Amino acid sequence: MRVDFTDVTVSRGGTRVVHGATFGVEPGQVAGLVGPNGSGKSSLLRSLYRVSRPDSGTVGVGGEDVWRLPPRTVARQVAVMTQETTADFDLDVLDVVLLGRLPHHRGFGGDSPHDLALAGRALERVGAAGLAGRPFAGLSGGEKQRVLLARALVQESSVLVLDEPTNHLDVSFQLELMRIVGELGLTTLAALHDLNLAAAHCDVVAVLREGRIVAHGPPADVLTPRLIEDVFGVRAHLLDHPATGRPLIAFSPLSPPPERPAADNDIPEHTAKEHPPCRVPFSPGTPPERP
Repeated sequence: MRVDFTDVTVSRGGTRVVHGATFGVEPGQVAGLVGPNGSGKSSLLRSLYRVSRPDSGTVGVGGEDVWRLPPRTVARQVAVMTQETTADFDLDVLDVVLLGRLPHHRGFGGDSPHDLALAGRALERVGAAGLAGRPFAGLSGGEKQRVLLARALVQESSVLVLDEPTNHLDVSFQLELMRIVGELGLTTLAALHDLNLAAAHCDVVAVLREGRIVAHGPPADVLTPRLIEDVFGVRAHLLDHPATGRPLIAFSPLSPPPERPAADNDIPEHTAKEHPPCRVPFSPGTPPERP
């Protein structure tokens, strides 16, 4: 299902944080939103899953403005996985995953065999089948993220939103999470801090700076050294990943590090040249003669 942002402007606390954002994501594509902290990535995504109403513009899913649709309808179309927070559910893992089925329920009916089967398959898909009976609050950060991804999967939505999902995760699970997402075939929008994750796993990227989209398109076309320097303030060196051939970005500071101040016991260079160290030549095994 296609997603379109058309001239979207969003404010938070009376301050405009997104300015006239326009771009689209084709069905089945994985789109990465990248930019410095405070650039408006999460605020733009929140306008898609109906947390931050735009001041102007439209947010479309399948050609329909999500803000003109019933919330239950949008919840069936758009699933959300946010970054792990300190707010814990007082529920077992299986119950947390089954919360993803709520948009499909009417009234107060219990979970059906179909719901339970979906939850079991989702937990297995994210590598968390063994966690089903454990309290969610007692899990590690990475385990919680697996469970929250499973909860998003059981919604059976056409659009998946990942709002900074890889924060505080180890490298192994960052890569695994993005691999799983890429295999789902869903239209996916992910706010990411790591440019290399975006370059390796996204079909398209949108770059935000101070609430404005300054570039969007395939990572190889958009994430150029010039743009990275302008937006992120670092020097970028583009390489080919030795395993995949996709862009790999190495970073270095724009300015060289300052010179290390001389320590008290440092020997000035001119002194070392004028007074070379005294060396007494002798052969190993032959002690020097006493005068």
